[in-house]
Amino acid sequence: MKFLTEYRNPELVKHYLSEIEKTATKPWNIMEICGGQTHSLVKNGLLELLPKNVRMIHGPGCPVCVTPISLVDKAIELMEKNAILCSFGDMVRVPGSKKSLLQAKADGGDLRILYSPLEAVKIAEQNPEKEVVFFAVGFETTAPSNALSVVHAQKLGLKNFSLLVSHVLVPPAMEAILSDEFCNIDAFLGAGHVCTIMGTSEYFPLAEKYKIPIVISGFEPADLLEAIYHAVVQLEKGEHKVENCYTRLVKDEGNPAAKNVVNEIFEVGEQEWRGIGKIPESGLVFREKYGDYDAFRKFNIKTENIVEENRCIAGDILKGIKKPFECPEFGKSCNPGNPLGAPMVSSEGACAAYYHYS
Repeated sequence: MKFLTEYRNPELVKHYLSEIEKTATKPWNIMEICGGQTHSLVKNGLLELLPKNVRMIHGPGCPVCVTPISLVDKAIELMEKNAILCSFGDMVRVPGSKKSLLQAKADGGDLRILYSPLEAVKIAEQNPEKEVVFFAVGFETTAPSNALSVVHAQKLGLKNFSLLVSHVLVPPAMEAILSDEFCNIDAFLGAGHVCTIMGTSEYFPLAEKYKIPIVISGFEPADLLEAIYHAVVQLEKGEHKVENCYTRLVKDEGNPAAKNVVNEIFEVGEQEWRGIGKIPESGLVFREKYGDYDAFRKFNIKTENIVEENRCIAGDILKGIKKPFECPEFGKSCNPGNPLGAPMVSSEGACAAYYHYS
């Protein structure tokens, strides 16, 4: 398959591994920001193939993992109040403070697992007597389709459709990590799918302010090793540039049409990250004129500060402080069938990656 199989070429992978080993003369810590990249690194055994002085640190790049516990609880409350809750499949087994969405469905709640928020609009159109809420979770990547669902609902004149939004933004999370006094990150791999939407311009101030290389990467083995190689080259030279190694999909300007529809519906605001806390200007919230589609306003939802399961170290894992296998509960009381935290159950969670592939 064009643009896929060639990036799994064993000879190309060997070439980049050889170049990284020859180039890296010092120990370097590189954080991949995206959970999809983490899964690829672990699944393809790249962590074991990299030289020992190039250490990959897993970042908070799983939107499901950073969705607050209280928001999962509020989604369940809406189901218990007879609303139809719609969600992507990766959210349904994430534990809230008492149970997951799937457990709430087993208790009689109306949960619909969808592939697109536009399907939720159709459900609202077909069920005018019921409130239909789409649980809108994600980074910049899924924001355009969620924004389009609001545009579509407005055109249809629907009054029974809303979004429960937990949209987080990548650059503010990177800055929060870099500004931490215990940060030991030397370079970042940027998430290619996020940059397909947002472009590369927001990374330049970060690279300059913190004197750190940021290399945009894809997700296949050769993609990741190429980006790691470019990051190591910069580090060895003492450079701190933004480089785009995913040019087959990422353009500097991103996707203007997608950004326009997101900016029409949403604005930047404070967002709470599960396991991390509140980060200023790190999320998307509804603009005032689209407040009728905001489930927070419509149902007067107030989020609460709920403490994570005390045996779960998801916060340290999401910050890159610890690896999943350093958790004493990993693979024991915490496993995909009984997850203590979101990183064990999410399709992009670091704990799930280590459990299944490492």
